[in-house]
Amino acid sequence: MDTEVKLQNASYPCRMVTDEEIAHYHEFGWVQLKSFIDPAMLTHLLSKAVAVMGEDGDCNPSYGIDQPYFNAQAAGGMADPATRVLIEKIGYNAKHLMARKANIAVRYYTDFFAPKLPAARKTKNMGNGPTSFHQDFITFAVDRTGGMTFWIPLEAYGPEAGTMSFINKSHRLGVLGNYTSYGGQDIRDVFPELRGCEESPQIIYALGDITVHNHLTVHGASKNLLNRPRWAYLVLPQPADAVWNGAPPEAFDPTGMTAYQPFSNERFPIIAE
Repeated sequence: MDTEVKLQNASYPCRMVTDEEIAHYHEFGWVQLKSFIDPAMLTHLLSKAVAVMGEDGDCNPSYGIDQPYFNAQAAGGMADPATRVLIEKIGYNAKHLMARKANIAVRYYTDFFAPKLPAARKTKNMGNGPTSFHQDFITFAVDRTGGMTFWIPLEAYGPEAGTMSFINKSHRLGVLGNYTSYGGQDIRDVFPELRGCEESPQIIYALGDITVHNHLTVHGASKNLLNRPRWAYLVLPQPADAVWNGAPPEAFDPTGMTAYQPFSNERFPIIAE
């Protein structure tokens, strides 16, 4: 059975989170979900990424933000029936991880490919450097917390590929500013209280493993020392009651939107009730 047929027949391209994983996420601000996703889905996603970005992960036009973390490309997963099923299942996992006492739905925010390019190569696009420690929240221009990133490596990777590490419990410190505002300093020097938090080891991902991190959790990664891209696919769910706060966002085009009004269900559909 080829990958496309298998994916079309798959009711569950990923599993559900366990109570223990939910507890870890709330305690530390992130969690590794082992054997979470069907390898056939990873093959499908990688083939989509390569078709758009090339084998070297560097053939797409620049997405307009010059930073060394990765080279991003919109994935448009909601338009692909197979990937849409995955995103919807991720939505239900996100709802469990958010654990809101009110029955708040989960909204699709964006999905994109994010290969970290090899550090030893000269690249057309940015994205072949280390990922400085930072929070995601401020860049997404929403008015409330609760969002998270499902970080899905498309192959098995270890630290030599520039995998992430997390500052445990940093999500409890609140909003720590935009990563571009530190004047080249490390966030741990700008906010010395982070030095009192334990840093996780760089994650080792077997095929099918992923991590999920809260958008307030400080995280970073080293350079990719492989001679090929470190391929990753990211899905970002948000609580459905979040609204655009009027600031310039990095994840979407706000043309036609009004600050503090609900996101459009057409552009940002509900993926878990």
